[in-house]
Amino acid sequence: VLAESNPARYGFLWRWFDEVYILLDLLLQQQYLSKCSASFSENFYGLKRVVIGDSKQHLLASAGLPKKQHWKSLLLLVLVPYLKGKLEKLVSSLREEDEYSIHPPSSSWKRFYRAFLAAYPFVNMAWEGWFLIQQLCYILGEAQHHSPMLRLAGVRLVRLTADDIQALEKKFAAVAPSQPHSIKTQVQSALKKALGGIAFSLSTGLSVSVFFLQFLDWWYSSENQETIKSLTALPTPPPPVHLEHGADSALLPKLKTMCPLCHKIRANATVLSTSGYVFCYRCVYNYVKTHQRCPVTGYATELQHLIKLYSPES
Repeated sequence: VLAESNPARYGFLWRWFDEVYILLDLLLQQQYLSKCSASFSENFYGLKRVVIGDSKQHLLASAGLPKKQHWKSLLLLVLVPYLKGKLEKLVSSLREEDEYSIHPPSSSWKRFYRAFLAAYPFVNMAWEGWFLIQQLCYILGEAQHHSPMLRLAGVRLVRLTADDIQALEKKFAAVAPSQPHSIKTQVQSALKKALGGIAFSLSTGLSVSVFFLQFLDWWYSSENQETIKSLTALPTPPPPVHLEHGADSALLPKLKTMCPLCHKIRANATVLSTSGYVFCYRCVYNYVKTHQRCPVTGYATELQHLIKLYSPES
């Protein structure tokens, strides 16, 4: 919301979204692993992590995991999805650049460049197949884990017992002494109660908000289709006119088939969804990647707003 309302000041939040998200996810998972011996989603469904091959009686969930399993679980919960997402974005960007020869690699890196793009689908298929086989073995009772990440972390999932639930409730209750002896003790007790109430409100509010988002998704996908169609059927307004042209701003050519940037017949026509103007793909890709705005209107624009157009003959 901040990045879209004021991109000049808060645009860095969008550009560094993955890093901000992984930091918040790291804090969340660290809190739940240390306090509940489970990730946030596992604790939500009444599960906890226990060490594999531990012949002793399982510790209570409130005791937390041993340090080795704790840090392995934290890294696999947070770091692996982050690296996988970054790799997918890198491959998508490289394929797009390679397809339209925007930044062709030099001859020394060309073989490695091509080999990486060719090998990635097979590596990704092996990765997804590994997870699928593990899930099938778990369903058939041949494995203790539904995910290879749990085995790498050296833990498995079990359901919370009545003792676990009671221990967690006592841990988060933060009961104050019945007869405080000083004003300092009273203030500390009030602060503990306030913090406990805030934590409980956030936890409950998160669960309710997830349900509310699911409800909105159902509502707009099934009940209000006619309303949405009536709104999208309205005539499209004319594109905005950029009145102040800077030194690097593009001027509209007289011929509609010409690109406003290179002033030649468009090649691989691409429209910007933020303004509606059409350019050559290579021209607008390099411009938006450098300036992050529309060349004509000056509106804030990202690479995801590029939409390639195809003629009826193609």
